[in-house]
Amino acid sequence: MRESDKRAAIVAAAQELERLGLNHGSAGNLSMRDGDSALVTPSGVPSRELAPGSIACMKFDSHDGAYDGPLPPSSEWRFHLDIYRARPDVNAVVHMHSTYATTLATLRREIPAVHYMIAAFGGPTVRCVDYAPYGTEKLSRLVVAGLKDRDGVLLANHGAIVTGADMRKTLWRAVELEALAQVFYLGSIAGEPVILPDNEIYRTVERFKSYGPRER
Repeated sequence: MRESDKRAAIVAAAQELERLGLNHGSAGNLSMRDGDSALVTPSGVPSRELAPGSIACMKFDSHDGAYDGPLPPSSEWRFHLDIYRARPDVNAVVHMHSTYATTLATLRREIPAVHYMIAAFGGPTVRCVDYAPYGTEKLSRLVVAGLKDRDGVLLANHGAIVTGADMRKTLWRAVELEALAQVFYLGSIAGEPVILPDNEIYRTVERFKSYGPRER
């Protein structure tokens, strides 16, 4: 994709997240890899006001928040850059404050294999990492560790992050993560959810390697 197409895809995804109720106002943030840089949504701008030209561009070797663009990047730019540095397979990152995922994060509970769709995240759990203040190096380190061999993670008392090879698949994972969180939360209220065994999930992970939406 051209840089201009990526910028447009970020704006469209941010607005779709709000339409779906997974973010609201200026909550959350998104990015895409572009060569040796990341295109990151700006700080404090509601999704409905985003435009392709307002997306900040940050070099991967930046450690002081330097950027190109008319607006500063999200205050949480650090974990976007660190994810791309650590994960060459990741080309898009979505951070959201969706209701059920954030509720589980406040309980500091990981999402277990209550449904086979958890395989979309690479393993039998979506981990919940410890709390750290937003925008900090500590939070970024926790996020990168939580995403080891996974494409989703909960941030204690904060929200969730999903990753993917492109924005379409990452947005798909955002929807699936919130659905899993909702099923686990409601199942826990109704009784004791039955958890699928790890070997079943890892078999499904292999089947899922060709599953899900792809960039057109």
